[in-house]
Amino acid sequence: MLDDLKPQPERLYGRQRGHPLRQRQQRLLDEALPRLSFKAFDAPLEGFSKPVKKLFLEVGFGNGEHAYDQAQRHPDVGYIASEVFDNGVCSLLSRLVPEGEEATSTPPETLRLWAEDARDLLRKLPDQCLDRAYLMFPDPWPKARHAKRRFIHPANIAQMARLLKPGAVWRVASDHPVYQEWVEEVMSQQDLFDTAPPLLERPDNWSPTRYEAKAFREGRQPFYWTFTRRG
Repeated sequence: MLDDLKPQPERLYGRQRGHPLRQRQQRLLDEALPRLSFKAFDAPLEGFSKPVKKLFLEVGFGNGEHAYDQAQRHPDVGYIASEVFDNGVCSLLSRLVPEGEEATSTPPETLRLWAEDARDLLRKLPDQCLDRAYLMFPDPWPKARHAKRRFIHPANIAQMARLLKPGAVWRVASDHPVYQEWVEEVMSQQDLFDTAPPLLERPDNWSPTRYEAKAFREGRQPFYWTFTRRG
Protein backbone atom coordinates (compact mmCIF):
# COMPACT_ATOMS: atom_id res chain seq x y z
CA MET A 1 0.00 0.00 0.00
CA LEU A 2 2.82 2.42 0.83
CA ASP A 3 4.37 1.88 -2.59
CA ASP A 4 1.38 3.67 -4.10
CA LEU A 5 1.21 6.43 -1.48
CA LYS A 6 1.28 9.88 -3.03
CA PRO A 7 3.11 12.87 -1.52
CA GLN A 8 1.07 14.94 0.88
CA PRO A 9 -0.81 17.86 -0.71
CA GLU A 10 0.44 21.36 -0.10
CA ARG A 11 -2.91 22.56 1.20
CA LEU A 12 -4.40 21.28 4.44
CA TYR A 13 -7.63 19.34 4.07
CA GLY A 14 -10.43 19.46 6.58
CA ARG A 15 -12.90 22.00 7.87
CA GLN A 16 -11.49 25.10 9.46
CA ARG A 17 -14.86 26.02 10.95
CA GLY A 18 -17.99 24.07 11.87
CA HIS A 19 -21.04 25.84 13.24
CA PRO A 20 -21.01 29.66 13.09
CA LEU A 21 -18.97 31.28 15.83
CA ARG A 22 -20.68 33.09 18.66
CA GLN A 23 -19.66 36.63 19.55
CA ARG A 24 -17.48 35.46 22.44
CA GLN A 25 -15.71 32.91 20.22
CA GLN A 26 -14.94 35.52 17.57
CA ARG A 27 -13.48 37.82 20.24
CA LEU A 28 -11.29 34.98 21.43
CA LEU A 29 -9.90 34.50 17.93
CA ASP A 30 -9.49 38.22 17.26
CA GLU A 31 -8.19 39.39 20.64
CA ALA A 32 -6.90 36.48 22.71
CA LEU A 33 -5.37 34.15 20.13
CA PRO A 34 -2.70 36.62 18.90
CA ARG A 35 -1.39 36.98 22.46
CA LEU A 36 -1.33 33.23 23.07
CA SER A 37 0.16 32.21 19.72
CA PHE A 38 3.57 30.58 19.55
CA LYS A 39 6.16 32.71 17.74
CA ALA A 40 9.65 31.73 18.98
CA PHE A 41 10.65 29.44 16.12
CA ASP A 42 14.42 29.84 16.32
CA ALA A 43 14.58 29.59 20.13
CA PRO A 44 11.42 27.69 21.08
CA LEU A 45 12.23 27.41 24.79
CA GLU A 46 12.06 31.21 24.93
CA GLY A 47 8.50 31.36 23.63
CA PHE A 48 6.86 31.21 27.05
CA SER A 49 6.27 33.55 29.98
CA LYS A 50 8.61 31.72 32.34
CA PRO A 51 11.78 29.68 31.84
CA VAL A 52 11.21 26.10 30.71
CA LYS A 53 13.69 23.29 30.15
CA LYS A 54 11.60 20.97 27.97
CA LEU A 55 9.28 21.36 25.00
CA PHE A 56 6.19 19.29 24.20
CA LEU A 57 4.10 19.51 21.01
CA GLU A 58 0.57 18.30 20.38
CA VAL A 59 -0.62 18.08 16.77
CA GLY A 60 -4.37 18.45 16.36
CA PHE A 61 -5.64 19.12 19.88
CA GLY A 62 -9.33 18.87 18.98
CA ASN A 63 -11.25 20.63 21.72
CA GLY A 64 -8.17 21.08 23.87
CA GLU A 65 -8.93 18.98 26.93
CA HIS A 66 -5.84 16.78 26.43
CA ALA A 67 -3.52 19.75 25.86
CA TYR A 68 -4.94 21.60 28.85
CA ASP A 69 -4.56 18.61 31.16
CA GLN A 70 -1.05 17.72 30.00
CA ALA A 71 0.08 21.33 30.39
CA GLN A 72 -1.30 21.29 33.94
CA ARG A 73 0.51 18.03 34.69
CA HIS A 74 3.84 19.43 33.45
CA PRO A 75 4.06 23.02 34.76
CA ASP A 76 7.78 23.32 33.99
CA VAL A 77 7.41 22.27 30.34
CA GLY A 78 6.72 24.55 27.40
CA TYR A 79 3.66 23.13 25.63
CA ILE A 80 2.74 24.00 22.03
CA ALA A 81 -0.81 22.98 21.10
CA SER A 82 -1.62 22.98 17.38
CA GLU A 83 -5.12 22.93 15.85
CA VAL A 84 -6.44 24.42 12.62
CA PHE A 85 -10.18 23.99 13.37
CA ASP A 86 -11.50 27.33 14.65
CA ASN A 87 -14.17 25.84 16.90
CA GLY A 88 -11.59 23.65 18.62
CA VAL A 89 -9.24 26.59 19.08
CA CYS A 90 -12.10 28.55 20.65
CA SER A 91 -12.87 25.64 22.97
CA LEU A 92 -9.35 25.69 24.40
CA LEU A 93 -9.21 29.49 24.51
CA SER A 94 -12.45 29.56 26.49
CA ARG A 95 -10.73 27.45 29.18
CA LEU A 96 -7.77 29.80 29.30
CA VAL A 97 -9.37 33.24 29.02
CA PRO A 98 -12.03 34.56 31.46
CA GLU A 99 -15.18 35.99 29.93
CA GLY A 100 -14.80 39.69 29.21
CA GLU A 101 -10.99 39.57 29.37
CA GLU A 102 -10.28 38.47 25.82
CA ALA A 103 -7.96 41.41 25.18
CA THR A 104 -6.46 41.88 28.63
CA SER A 105 -6.04 38.55 30.42
CA THR A 106 -2.54 37.27 31.16
CA PRO A 107 -1.58 34.34 28.91
CA PRO A 108 -0.79 31.04 30.63
CA GLU A 109 2.90 30.86 31.42
CA THR A 110 3.76 27.61 29.65
CA LEU A 111 1.04 26.96 27.04
CA ARG A 112 1.00 28.44 23.55
CA LEU A 113 -1.23 27.79 20.54
CA TRP A 114 -0.58 27.32 16.85
CA ALA A 115 -3.81 27.76 14.86
CA GLU A 116 -2.45 27.09 11.37
CA ASP A 117 -1.31 24.03 9.45
CA ALA A 118 0.84 22.01 11.87
CA ARG A 119 3.18 21.06 9.05
CA ASP A 120 4.21 24.71 8.70
CA LEU A 121 5.16 24.73 12.38
CA LEU A 122 7.16 21.52 12.02
CA ARG A 123 9.17 23.04 9.21
CA LYS A 124 9.94 26.16 11.27
CA LEU A 125 11.20 24.43 14.43
CA PRO A 126 14.90 23.55 14.86
CA ASP A 127 16.38 20.06 15.00
CA GLN A 128 16.02 18.01 18.19
CA CYS A 129 14.03 20.64 20.07
CA LEU A 130 11.16 18.41 21.25
CA ASP A 131 11.13 16.25 24.36
CA ARG A 132 7.73 14.74 23.59
CA ALA A 133 5.04 14.84 20.91
CA TYR A 134 1.37 13.86 20.82
CA LEU A 135 -1.05 12.85 18.07
CA MET A 136 -4.32 12.02 19.79
CA PHE A 137 -7.25 10.59 17.81
CA PRO A 138 -6.45 12.30 14.50
CA ASP A 139 -8.83 12.50 11.56
CA PRO A 140 -8.64 8.94 10.12
CA TRP A 141 -9.39 9.83 6.49
CA PRO A 142 -10.68 6.25 6.13
CA LYS A 143 -11.04 6.14 2.32
CA ALA A 144 -8.00 4.65 0.58
CA ARG A 145 -7.77 7.52 -1.90
CA HIS A 146 -7.36 9.93 1.05
CA ALA A 147 -4.44 8.07 2.65
CA LYS A 148 -2.03 10.84 1.64
CA ARG A 149 -3.95 13.22 3.93
CA ARG A 150 -3.30 11.20 7.10
CA PHE A 151 -0.81 12.74 9.51
CA ILE A 152 0.93 9.40 9.94
CA HIS A 153 2.73 9.70 6.62
CA PRO A 154 6.40 9.05 5.76
CA ALA A 155 7.02 12.78 5.24
CA ASN A 156 5.62 13.70 8.64
CA ILE A 157 7.40 10.81 10.35
CA ALA A 158 10.69 12.14 9.03
CA GLN A 159 9.86 15.62 10.31
CA MET A 160 8.92 14.32 13.75
CA ALA A 161 12.14 12.34 13.87
CA ARG A 162 14.11 15.48 13.02
CA LEU A 163 12.45 17.44 15.81
CA LEU A 164 12.45 14.86 18.61
CA LYS A 165 15.55 14.33 20.70
CA PRO A 166 17.05 10.83 20.79
CA GLY A 167 15.07 8.81 23.32
CA ALA A 168 12.08 11.19 23.22
CA VAL A 169 8.65 9.66 22.79
CA TRP A 170 5.80 10.27 20.38
CA ARG A 171 2.42 9.27 21.80
CA VAL A 172 -0.23 8.34 19.23
CA ALA A 173 -3.81 7.20 19.85
CA SER A 174 -6.62 6.18 17.51
CA ASP A 175 -9.94 4.39 17.78
CA HIS A 176 -10.53 3.94 14.03
CA PRO A 177 -9.76 0.42 12.67
CA VAL A 178 -8.55 1.75 9.31
CA TYR A 179 -6.20 4.22 10.96
CA GLN A 180 -5.00 1.62 13.45
CA GLU A 181 -4.03 -0.72 10.63
CA TRP A 182 -2.43 2.19 8.79
CA VAL A 183 -0.28 3.19 11.78
CA GLU A 184 0.90 -0.38 12.23
CA GLU A 185 1.81 -0.69 8.54
CA VAL A 186 3.54 2.67 8.16
CA MET A 187 5.50 2.48 11.41
CA SER A 188 6.64 -1.07 10.62
CA GLN A 189 8.35 0.21 7.47
CA GLN A 190 10.43 3.00 9.02
CA ASP A 191 13.70 2.92 10.96
CA LEU A 192 13.59 6.23 12.83
CA PHE A 193 11.49 5.13 15.82
CA ASP A 194 11.45 2.07 18.03
CA THR A 195 7.94 0.68 18.03
CA ALA A 196 5.98 -1.58 20.34
CA PRO A 197 2.53 -3.14 20.12
CA PRO A 198 -0.23 -0.70 21.08
CA LEU A 199 -1.74 -0.81 24.53
CA LEU A 200 -5.48 -1.36 24.83
CA GLU A 201 -5.85 0.61 28.06
CA ARG A 202 -4.83 4.24 28.43
CA PRO A 203 -1.73 4.52 30.67
CA ASP A 204 -2.17 6.47 33.89
CA ASN A 205 0.02 9.37 32.77
CA TRP A 206 -1.99 9.91 29.57
CA SER A 207 -4.92 12.33 29.60
CA PRO A 208 -8.49 11.39 28.60
CA THR A 209 -10.19 13.05 25.63
CA ARG A 210 -13.78 13.38 24.53
CA TYR A 211 -12.93 11.44 21.36
CA GLU A 212 -11.80 8.53 23.49
CA ALA A 213 -15.02 8.71 25.52
CA LYS A 214 -17.05 8.76 22.30
CA ALA A 215 -15.18 5.71 21.04
CA PHE A 216 -16.07 3.74 24.16
CA ARG A 217 -19.71 4.85 23.96
CA GLU A 218 -19.88 3.65 20.36
CA GLY A 219 -18.10 0.36 21.02
CA ARG A 220 -14.71 1.07 19.44
CA GLN A 221 -11.40 0.02 21.00
CA PRO A 222 -8.73 2.74 21.14
CA PHE A 223 -5.10 1.83 20.55
CA TYR A 224 -2.36 3.69 22.44
CA TRP A 225 1.14 3.69 20.92
CA THR A 226 4.44 4.99 22.25
CA PHE A 227 7.12 5.47 19.59
CA THR A 228 10.64 6.23 20.81
CA ARG A 229 13.08 8.25 18.72
CA ARG A 230 16.18 6.23 18.01
CA GLY A 231 19.57 7.72 18.81
